[in-house]
Amino acid sequence: MCGIAGILGADTLATQGERQINAMLRALKHRGPDDEGLWYNSSGTVRLAHARLSILDLSPAGHQPMHSADGRFTITFNGEIYNFLELRAGLEKTGVVFRTRTDTEVILHLYARLGLDCVRQLRGMSAF
Repeated sequence: MCGIAGILGADTLATQGERQINAMLRALKHRGPDDEGLWYNSSGTVRLAHARLSILDLSPAGHQPMHSADGRFTITFNGEIYNFLELRAGLEKTGVVFRTRTDTEVILHLYARLGLDCVRQLRGMSAF
């Protein structure tokens, strides 16, 4: 099971915020031995960490935190979406082009289209 962590707030701009998110990532390492990632937004007020256990897409394309193609949305996700293939097929019919074979990217595209209402379509167990 992957590990995810994040810090939100103006105090993340400080060096202390960087130390904290790195400490969180180190604490999560046992949850995701296959890859790890950090992301900070441009203003430095949001920091995300991800320790990856590769299950669906073993390639580097499944790296997280994952960003939408336009860079507007970023996600770090843990869990499994049981109906992601069905959701993906529906999104592909509307012209969405996928770069990975992950359920993470399905959530990212659904969120871009539906906002928080995307969770109503997800079947499974997850945190993001």
